[in-house]
Amino acid sequence: MITMIKDSESSRNIKFISGKELNVLLNFESFEKLFLYVFWYFCFSVIGNFNYFFFALHLSDVAISIKTLTTILKSITHNGKQLLLTIMLMSIVVYMYTVIAFNFFRKFYSKEEDGELEENCQDLFTCFKFHLYIGIRSGGGIGDELESPVGDDKEFYRIIFDITFFFFIIVILLAIIQGLIIDAFGELRDQLEQVKESLEANCFICGIGKEYFDKVPHGFEIHTMREHNFANYMFFLMHIINKPDTEYTGQETYVSQLYQQRCWEFFPTGDCFRKQHEGDLEQN
Repeated sequence: MITMIKDSESSRNIKFISGKELNVLLNFESFEKLFLYVFWYFCFSVIGNFNYFFFALHLSDVAISIKTLTTILKSITHNGKQLLLTIMLMSIVVYMYTVIAFNFFRKFYSKEEDGELEENCQDLFTCFKFHLYIGIRSGGGIGDELESPVGDDKEFYRIIFDITFFFFIIVILLAIIQGLIIDAFGELRDQLEQVKESLEANCFICGIGKEYFDKVPHGFEIHTMREHNFANYMFFLMHIINKPDTEYTGQETYVSQLYQQRCWEFFPTGDCFRKQHEGDLEQN
């Protein structure tokens, strides 16, 4: 929640509105990230003259420039902590299966191809690497990559081993990872649509609904383009940021102090010239 401005010539109470998007749009610290991106982009351009491989990294600019692709990338990092923890849990479970396989089912991991014996579980590290790389990528789990246990003394235990590996690793944990990414994408998409609908239905500066201004033809459009044009507020903030503080006027000093505190009380929440005019008419 963000507080917005009250007029200095009025005694109106400050109201609170939802302003998450305001924090995003007015947080000029995001320009630091843009600078770093451009800086590395330039570095790769220079290094690419010595090794053409680095020119391929410039293709990432497509994902940065297109908003839809940016949303897709954010869906991967949005739940980054949960994603990493789930991957860590999956690695632990795979290691537990590796220990079981190394101690009881090692003989099933030996394959003979072209007269050469391939040992996929000769030591614990090799066995773990085989489970992590081959087992997880196999659609049916690790059982698809091992020798058939039919007729073996450990056939029953192998069946339980293969089925539980498939169930816990392939069915549950991999599905959780996919679900985290898909849910994050849906959440980000809903947030963008909600912000878009909010901007279309309410004035971004004062938060007054479109229906109030549309009592007259094109009222909302005129209000957002002339009276509360968001670009004008942005230009004013940039003017204050770039202007020496020794040359500030009284109003500019007031706004600058609030901006440095990331406080948005200088925005006219719930107020506009039309409301002021209507209030004056009621008083008269």
